[in-house]
This record gives sequence, structure tokens and C-alpha cells, in this order.
Amino acid sequence: MSAHDHVPPIAGPDATAPDATDSSTTESSTTESSTTDSNAAGRKLPRAAGVALATAGLLAVTAVSATVTVAVGRPESRPAVTAAAVAPTSANPTASPTATASATASATTAPTTPTPAPAPTSTVKGTVKDGRHDGDLRYFLLPIPAGGESYGPADGIPLSDQEMIEEFDDGAEAMRTLRSIGYKDAVTRTYRTADGKAEVTVTLLRFGSAAQAEFFAKNDTKDLPAIEVTGDPAARGYISKPKQAAYTGSMSGISSQGDVEYTVDVEVKGEPDKALLSELMKRQRDWLTSGR
Repeated sequence: MSAHDHVPPIAGPDATAPDATDSSTTESSTTESSTTDSNAAGRKLPRAAGVALATAGLLAVTAVSATVTVAVGRPESRPAVTAAAVAPTSANPTASPTATASATASATTAPTTPTPAPAPTSTVKGTVKDGRHDGDLRYFLLPIPAGGESYGPADGIPLSDQEMIEEFDDGAEAMRTLRSIGYKDAVTRTYRTADGKAEVTVTLLRFGSAAQAEFFAKNDTKDLPAIEVTGDPAARGYISKPKQAAYTGSMSGISSQGDVEYTVDVEVKGEPDKALLSELMKRQRDWLTSGR
């Protein structure tokens, strides 16, 4: 969090009886994804565990205008095709040994197509009903688009209480406030788009009720210029334009759906295109609404 970001020290809805059950969390490594431009303010991008890409940072591009195609997990590889053995035969008993040997060699040395290694598939599961999200919260992260590359585990990572504390300038006090308004758990994932034009971080916070998630979303603010976010009626958007075209610009969208508050952070080279943020926010909302 920047110095302008904080959790308001007020009790939210259902504050007297928050759900005290937390989802299990795992520790992430300390490798950080790309940093924002020095003039950016707002929620810090959550640290991803272990950069999985061989290259870091954004490619040298100038504009962003992309339609994200969601894909759940990865398709299973097709089953291996085994070539049937061909036994040499001779319809003519008087055929010469040389001809028979040639036919045998041709049958036994025919090339076979190598079988591709199976692609890993996601095992996280979740269900949603009437705005309540059960199961592994990582399931509800906006799916990585086709060709996108994840920074860290492809399924995303849970955020521990200590990592959440470090995200807020208010520190432990912020965590106490979160607990008082029904906070349960949080997850995040950062990926780079297939065209290399943007890095996207999605962070989900689960609360005990839809009212608690909505309350937190309305009070999770940034000291940045506001932009319109279309396609998500509950969303608020913010933008940080770079001082120069070669610098990194960023956008953030904040909203809630059911018992989950979500933030989408986007980094691009040059001035961001708010249409991309609107598309991502809409897709994240739809995914949280239907679970598919």
C-alpha cells in the first residue's frame, strides 16, 4: 500500500459476528514482479512466488488494446497413437531374398510421431451459490488468457496474514480492522499477456458476507485520478500515467461480487488504455458470478 492507502478504522456490517474461520495459506517466495512507475500511488502489487519466466519486465511496446479470452486450466493431451507392427509377407514364394529383406526393412523402420508430454492441469476447485464462494479461493481468480505466462504458480498463491499486513501502511492495525469486518482469506496471481503488452495482477479477498465485501471495496481507495470502468457497475477505476512515453503506466480497478472483494492491477509501457481494465474487470465479475 502507498501512504495514501489504508483500511478505514471503522466497523463494517456484521462486525459483531465475523466468520473466524480462515482458509489455509502457503508461504510465497520473496521474488517480486515488475515495479510500478515512480509516480504511481495505491495498493502495492502483491508479490508472486518465483518468477516462472526466463525474461523479466515488459516488452518494448507502445499501446494496449486487447480482448482477453479466458481458458480454464489447460487441455489434456491427446492419447498416444501406437504404430502397429507390420510383419513381412510374401505373396510370391519365389520372391528373391533381396526383395523380401527390402520390404522388411521398409516396414520396420517407418518413422513414428513422438507423443507430446502431458500438459499440467489445475486441481483447485470451487463453487459459488447466491454470492457465496466456497472451496479454494484461487479457483475464482480470473483465468490466464491463452498464451499468457504466469509469474509463480499458475494456480496463483494464497496470501498469509503477514503478507497482508505488509500490503497496508497501517500494518497490524489494518489486519485487526479486516478481521473485525469479516475478512477470511486472500489470494493473488500475476501474469503477462501473450502479446507481452501488459502485466496483470488479480487479488481476491473473501469475507463472511456480501455486505462485508462491499463495505471494504467502497472504502478501499487510492489517491489517483479516477477513470470510468464500464461493464462492472460496482467498480471504481484509477490511473497513473507515465511522465514519459517510455515509462510504465498503470491502472487499478476495485469492486466486489458476493462475499469477495477483487482488485485488478494492470501495468503497461506508456499511457494505459482504460478499455483493457474495463474488459478485465467485467470478466472477473462474470467469473465470480458464475464460477465458469
